[in-house]
Amino acid sequence: MAEIVVVDPSIASTSNTNASNHNNNETKPFYTITSGRDYVPEPFDSEKLPVTLKSEIQRFLRVANLIDAQEPRVACLCRFHAFVVAHDLDRNSSGRGVRQFKTALLQRLEQDEEVTYRKRKEKSDVREVRRVYRKYKDYVIKHGGESTLENRDALIKAGAIAAVLYEVSNTLTKAAGTQAHADNDVKRSEFYDFNILPLDHGGVHQAIMQLPEIKAAVGAVRNVQGIPFIEEFINHAPHFDLFDWLQHCFHFQKGNVANQREHLILLLANVHIRSSNKQANTTKLADGVLDDLMKKFFKNYTEWCKFLEKKNSIRLPFSDPEAQQYKLLYIGLYLLIWGEAANLRFMPECLAYIFHHMAHDLHSMLMGATILSAGESFMPAYGGGPESFLNDVVTPVYNVIQKEALKNQNGMTNYSTWRNYDDLNEFFWSPDCFELGWPMDQNHDFFYVQSPDDPKSKNTKGADKPKTDKREENNDEEAQLKEGDGSNVEEKKEKKWLGKTNFVEFRSFWHVFRSFDRMWAFLVLSLQAMIIMACHDLDSPLQMFDTPILEDIMSIFITSAVLKLVQAVLDIVFTMKARSTMDHTRIKKQTLKVVIAMIWTIMLPIFYSKTRRKYTCYSPNYGSWFGEWCYSSYMLVVAFYLMSNAVNMILFSVPAIGRYIETSNSRISLILSWWTQPRLYVGRGMQESQYSLLKYSLFWVLLLLSKLAFSYTFEIKPLIAPTRQIMRIGVTKYDWHELFPRVKNNAGAIAAVWAPVIMVYFMDTQIWYSVFCAIFGGLYGILHHLGEIRTLGMMRSRFQDLPLAFMNSLIPHPSKTDKHLNRKSFLKEMFQKVSERQMRNGLVKFIVVWNEIIKSFREEDLISNREVELMKMPLSSELLSGLVRWPIFLLANQLPLALSIAKDFVGEDASLSKRIRRDVYMYITVKECYDSLKYILDILVVGDLERRIIFGIVDEIEESIRKSTFIKDFDLSELLALHTKCTRFVVKVLQDVLEIVTVDMMRNGSRTMESINSYQQTEGCLQTYFDDVEPDPQLFASRRSIHFPLPDSSSLKEKIKRFHLLLTVKDTAMDIPTNLDARRRISFFATSLFMDIPRAPKVRNMLSFSVLTPHLMEEVKFSTKELNDESQDNVSIGFYMQKIYPDNFKNFLERMGVKHLEDLDDYGKEELRDWASFRGQTLSRTIRGMMYYQKALKLQAFLDMAEDDDILQGYDAIERGNDTLSAQLDALADLKFTYVVSCQMFGSQKTSGDPQAQEIINLMVRFPSLRVAYVEEKEEMVGNKTRMIYSSVLVKAVNGFDQEIYRVKLPGSPNIGEGKPENQNHAIIFTRGEALQAIDMNQDNYLEEAIKMRNLLQEFLPRLGKRPKILGLREHIFTGSVSSLAWFMSYQETSFVTIGQRLLANPLRIRFHYGHPDLFDRIFHLTRGGISKASKTINLSEDIFAGYNTTLRRGHITYHEYIQVGKGRDVSLNQISKFEAKVANGNSEQTLSRDIYRLGRRFDFFRMLSCYYTTVGFYFSSLISVMGIYVFLYGQLYLVLSGLEKALLQEAKMHNIRSLETALASQSFIQLGLLTGLPMVMEITLERGFLSALKDFVLMQLQLAAVFFTFSLGTKTHYFGRTILHGGAKYRPTGRKVVVFHASFTENYRLYSRSHFMKGFELLLLLIVHDIIRRSYKNHMTYVLITYAIWFLSLTWLFAPFLFNPSGFDWGKIVDDWKDWNKWIKQQGGIGIQQDKSWQSWWYDEQEHLRHSGWASRVIEILLSMRFFIYQYGLVYHLDIAGSNKTVVVYVLSWVVILMIFLLIKVVNVGRNYLSDNHQLSFRFFKASLFLSVIATILALSYICQLSVNDLIVCCLAFLPTGWGLILVAQAFRPLIQGTVLWKFTRLFAQAYDFGMGVVLFTPIACLAWLPVISAFQTRFLFNRAFSRRLQIQPILKSKKKHV
Repeated sequence: MAEIVVVDPSIASTSNTNASNHNNNETKPFYTITSGRDYVPEPFDSEKLPVTLKSEIQRFLRVANLIDAQEPRVACLCRFHAFVVAHDLDRNSSGRGVRQFKTALLQRLEQDEEVTYRKRKEKSDVREVRRVYRKYKDYVIKHGGESTLENRDALIKAGAIAAVLYEVSNTLTKAAGTQAHADNDVKRSEFYDFNILPLDHGGVHQAIMQLPEIKAAVGAVRNVQGIPFIEEFINHAPHFDLFDWLQHCFHFQKGNVANQREHLILLLANVHIRSSNKQANTTKLADGVLDDLMKKFFKNYTEWCKFLEKKNSIRLPFSDPEAQQYKLLYIGLYLLIWGEAANLRFMPECLAYIFHHMAHDLHSMLMGATILSAGESFMPAYGGGPESFLNDVVTPVYNVIQKEALKNQNGMTNYSTWRNYDDLNEFFWSPDCFELGWPMDQNHDFFYVQSPDDPKSKNTKGADKPKTDKREENNDEEAQLKEGDGSNVEEKKEKKWLGKTNFVEFRSFWHVFRSFDRMWAFLVLSLQAMIIMACHDLDSPLQMFDTPILEDIMSIFITSAVLKLVQAVLDIVFTMKARSTMDHTRIKKQTLKVVIAMIWTIMLPIFYSKTRRKYTCYSPNYGSWFGEWCYSSYMLVVAFYLMSNAVNMILFSVPAIGRYIETSNSRISLILSWWTQPRLYVGRGMQESQYSLLKYSLFWVLLLLSKLAFSYTFEIKPLIAPTRQIMRIGVTKYDWHELFPRVKNNAGAIAAVWAPVIMVYFMDTQIWYSVFCAIFGGLYGILHHLGEIRTLGMMRSRFQDLPLAFMNSLIPHPSKTDKHLNRKSFLKEMFQKVSERQMRNGLVKFIVVWNEIIKSFREEDLISNREVELMKMPLSSELLSGLVRWPIFLLANQLPLALSIAKDFVGEDASLSKRIRRDVYMYITVKECYDSLKYILDILVVGDLERRIIFGIVDEIEESIRKSTFIKDFDLSELLALHTKCTRFVVKVLQDVLEIVTVDMMRNGSRTMESINSYQQTEGCLQTYFDDVEPDPQLFASRRSIHFPLPDSSSLKEKIKRFHLLLTVKDTAMDIPTNLDARRRISFFATSLFMDIPRAPKVRNMLSFSVLTPHLMEEVKFSTKELNDESQDNVSIGFYMQKIYPDNFKNFLERMGVKHLEDLDDYGKEELRDWASFRGQTLSRTIRGMMYYQKALKLQAFLDMAEDDDILQGYDAIERGNDTLSAQLDALADLKFTYVVSCQMFGSQKTSGDPQAQEIINLMVRFPSLRVAYVEEKEEMVGNKTRMIYSSVLVKAVNGFDQEIYRVKLPGSPNIGEGKPENQNHAIIFTRGEALQAIDMNQDNYLEEAIKMRNLLQEFLPRLGKRPKILGLREHIFTGSVSSLAWFMSYQETSFVTIGQRLLANPLRIRFHYGHPDLFDRIFHLTRGGISKASKTINLSEDIFAGYNTTLRRGHITYHEYIQVGKGRDVSLNQISKFEAKVANGNSEQTLSRDIYRLGRRFDFFRMLSCYYTTVGFYFSSLISVMGIYVFLYGQLYLVLSGLEKALLQEAKMHNIRSLETALASQSFIQLGLLTGLPMVMEITLERGFLSALKDFVLMQLQLAAVFFTFSLGTKTHYFGRTILHGGAKYRPTGRKVVVFHASFTENYRLYSRSHFMKGFELLLLLIVHDIIRRSYKNHMTYVLITYAIWFLSLTWLFAPFLFNPSGFDWGKIVDDWKDWNKWIKQQGGIGIQQDKSWQSWWYDEQEHLRHSGWASRVIEILLSMRFFIYQYGLVYHLDIAGSNKTVVVYVLSWVVILMIFLLIKVVNVGRNYLSDNHQLSFRFFKASLFLSVIATILALSYICQLSVNDLIVCCLAFLPTGWGLILVAQAFRPLIQGTVLWKFTRLFAQAYDFGMGVVLFTPIACLAWLPVISAFQTRFLFNRAFSRRLQIQPILKSKKKHV
């Protein structure tokens, strides 16, 4: 296709400028079309555009569509302008889709040209565009200050159109020449796309720009007076400000400058309003605002300079005006650097280095050191040109990061071969970084990235690298900054790769010891000491101070010296690859430590052996308490050895001294800290206060004493006597060929006995931690009022206290400034006097907030319309007089109860009154009903006679009450009849009521009625009260006597409705709300009001914050197709949701006004999508929840600003009716809150037409304050090559479309490391405020919790102690009701996020960041590397590294339980297992990380223990517990197979062994893990009561919770251990579907074959063999008691996936699963065949971790596989055929048999290949002959050698594990044997094993499936939680009903 030639734009604009040429024959641009064709404007698609053009032309096409109907000519010109721009961008149409787009647009222009030309209203196109531009501009100017709801959207639209028309007009004007220029009166566009602040001229009238704090901040930023070179720049823009100046000086991107300008203005405004005490001062930036921000922004930078002993580059003048300007420039410069730094934001000290030099350049300019000649412009050191900062500063460093990350190969290479973010950042912790110079020398080794196959990749020795001694630096500042610049003159050096920095991540379990060496030393030494004490048979603990015993106990220090030597050697080995970047002093220190450790390791044993029992005694004076005491030389040496720890003890006892020494640069501090720790920038000064130290030390002292006492009493001491007996017994006869017959004292037996107990000793501290966690966490929760209101009944009883608690917590205190608000203490407030006016005001605000909460419940369909009426509180002027109308659900049944009491009451009025007043709600109900009845009668009865009768009777009643003669005057037995009549208010009923009262109840009759009767009988008598009333034949019969219908008044209707409800509502209302989630939420909200919570400031004075949610490809919103899709198990999501949430669905239909789903209209169907999406784990649910923050802020701002009279009108009425107030509320909410969703794939989704992109746009339209950030990828032609251009883009919704606001170009793809942190990092520049909440897209929020956010933010303000940097929040798991598994998972998660984190934060002071929804101090983390870490693989659990980083940088982390956020979790076993695997992988990578190493080494001893047992220690302890099972079983098998146990039992007495068995049985008890569940039980008890906790715990056990948690143990240990050993950690997407479906047998086998099934089979075989062999001589019951837990474990690992699989025992599913399994196992693999389709593909994928594993790990794998051969070795000697032969020949012959079996398999396989196709009969004869040969051989052996059937069984038990061991060894040797016949045979053999295991697993499942009751039982226990919520699960699983 020929290229499109663009017509010169001047033709379109000047072809008709002359009026004289204005005729039909004049030349037209474009091709002509048929004249007279009717013009029907159709929108041109403005959304599906080529990626390379979209950002530049989309706005013109959108505006053209908007104005096409009114201004067709201008619309055509806009499209033409878009065409010209597109052609200029890509003249060759080489971009994807560009040629097609340009062709389509050109065709449209040809169609529109002539028709639109005729419709032109001006003489020229230029004037036509200007006319329309002025129209929209004038509209904005005219209506800009109104900010009404009606014209707000119109204003936005007009501004967008005006901005586009300005650009079009500009282009046409330039093309039209001088005449058009003469007509042009537009200098610049006054309308720009904005985010929050419309800083252009057109936005000055908007409400947010009218805020004084915004004006003050804008004024400060625009103050450029006195700035140098201002004349050069001032012509660029009339509103030139400091950011424009920085942009022109340093060449930052325009989008970055606009973004950070708004960022800083909002920061200044928010800090300023809190700093100014008086409103009058808010127009000028308050003193101290910039000082506060300077401290926050540059604390890390100044500490970095101090650490490197460099002078910082921030220089401030003395005069205040200039100082303020300079501070703004420095802050602005840092923000601009940070905003454009891209991936460098993960490297805070790299940014500090860049800022250091650029701030120096800035200072030079400001001080006049930079002089420019005329016409010369300033050029930064790194060069000029557009985007030069990005290209010349950021991109080179980015390229290093990217190239290093590529060497990672998705985690498959060793960490020592590539540098991650931490390595590159830590380069800037050394003075050597200044060798880079400025601009950075790209020839420096820092920028050299060694390719993996480069021979120069080996690091050079550290001695070869010249070092910079920071103490010999030149003091000249400029020389310091420019050092290294002379490197170009020097002789060019050969480049070398710098290598790792400070730390190398090796794959080794030794990391656990190296990082926590003090803990392991303590445990080992304690174990040794306790064994020594037990061997001495101490009767009293005081005996340990006897000199001989004490001397033996002190031998532990020999072990201590050995452990220190191991630690010193490990330090050298593990840092070998980082020596090139280490300084000499550190290398020398490591060497010196090894030497000293070796000296002590040699000296201590020598002194101990030489001087043992050689004492020097000292006798003190007579009467001394100590008596004679003796010591040996060894004891003196030990005392000297311990002196080195004296300094550490002092520093531990006085943390302030340690903190000073670590953070000071003084010489004495450096000397004192030199030996203990390497001098690193982080990890210094982490000590807590003295009080905190005391608290967590007490916790751990108590725990360790309990643990050691238990271990000594029940684990160690009982083994001493059996051990002595075993050592004394001599065993000479073995049941096998003993390989070490000369070993004395039965060492093998002793090892088998002690090994499992020692492993239990090392892991049971984790159990004790769980116990103490439950105790201390429970006590802490009680003290902080957790669980104060647990049930509806408790809430009803405390409801009257809620307004006061609400006022004390959530209402700003009027007498204190918000800056000095204290924490609320509820007990203190109970005794504090509250003025009556304050109480009334607080009550009114409480009612407004309460009603809004109830309204949100209704909008979420948690409650019905009737429940809304029962729960809301009336808002009326009566409140100001102190009259409160409580919710009806509190008053339910109170009136009938009161009437029943009064009906049968006998006594005085006072007694009846006292009886009714005893129940407050009863008294309130009676009084309100009486008052309401009077009020209604007053309005209803209008006839004079009737009114006088009614109110005459009322007066009589009230007079009787005043005189206390009510019971005497009235017959109360008729009250119930009166109540019945009052419920039906019609005329006849009024007559009946009157009759009941006057005739039946009034004992003495009614004086009023007697008066009217006497008047009617005596006409003409004296004047009476009724003289002016005409007699009526019947009361209330006349229309004039009744005002009916009643007046149309909403307040009256509400009053009548409430009165009717009070009369009619029965006991059922006491269970309102019926929805369990609504009950939980409202109870927690009520409880939180009584907790320790900071006082609320006013909204205007609160801290500002943002919420950031990363999103990749997760579900945004369920489509109609997805709701109805029945492709999986014939169950649709819509049908499932209806059954899971039946009450919610019923409320939804009621809200929609329909009874059946089929009655929904289009709007209703869209609402149904929302309803279902809000109950799944979707992005729309998260966004709706987070936008409650904005709703809450507007509500609270309204309560802060409005007067009482305004509040009484209602929040909704005011917001709808007062546009000015509504605009102010929006402005305040925007000022304080920003929500950014980082939809990384949004751009590509839009391009591909993915409907999810439109759903995201719809969400932005629905929530106008929502912002979406995404990464745009587009191709750009550079020369003849295309390259990808990446940009971070922020969009918002404008006119129903996504409108780009900011665009910041990136140096390359942002996805270098882990996906989620990189996604967060690119979008974090668009967040605002002083706090940042990180929210995942599977989370939710609630209005009642959002209301407490401003209280929570007060925690960031300084008080006693440290200012927290991360605020931890509580989570509620909202998926717990879906299934039993989801219930177990939710309880496990809830216990961690409540009682677990409560303890971590206080007293342990060790809480980190465990994922969202924590709240970050945004500026602190902005300057310290962000809110997560992103290095590939090592930071797989990216969130927790933010906590590590914060703690290492002396940040304080707290946890707060008065606010909660919803969170979804995985609900099926496969999803849960993938999640557990991901977390275990992450923890294994943490074990290798530098962060854990530094925390473990830098914390004091007790915080180090807390850190270990709450992070990697939990997983390592789980691994030890599982390994303990193997050690125990193999040890027992050794005793049994070798004959040792039999011999020992025969030669020793039985009682000598019982203590041993008891000790072993204790290990079995621990395997149940019951104690680890204590925190969960304690938390349920705390929040729901003991009975509920007991019931739930029993129910969980009945639903096989123990099976689930035991199965999870296997998942954790498998992936944790394998990842540390071999690597292979990766992100495992679990899917967040709520629906639970059947998983096929094949899928379960793939997931659990290696992690559970293989281990389960191994344990099962060990148990069977153990039982068979020892049964002949051992008590079977004792065996069962010892091993029952292991039987349970093995069976759980084998069959739990099928127990927890929905429809797992359905026969139809079983048949399908068998077919699928056979197809999968036989399918050949290959390229492109996924592992779920072929066994071969899965098998190769399952070995992926071994492919890139090192040989050390492979050797360990081979050694572990040797256990199968030892197992075989023991069994073959128990064959009958072996007889009494115990020589090694038996074992060799067993291998001959194995080889024969292999040969048979190979022969059969070869025969199949050669004969099965063409010679079937021959092949069958061949197989039959082989089979007969084997049978004949067996028969011959049985006849000749006495081969028995038992031998055949034992051979199977022996050879099956051996075969598996050979497979494992072959896999480890894969690099050597791949491609050979051995590897093919290994694959064939492995396939046979997998098939066999599958059949063994499948058989019992198929057998059970025959029994229908099994399937019903499974459904019952698996979905019991759903049953309790009235869920019928069978219709879901079977899909028997009609679906959505």
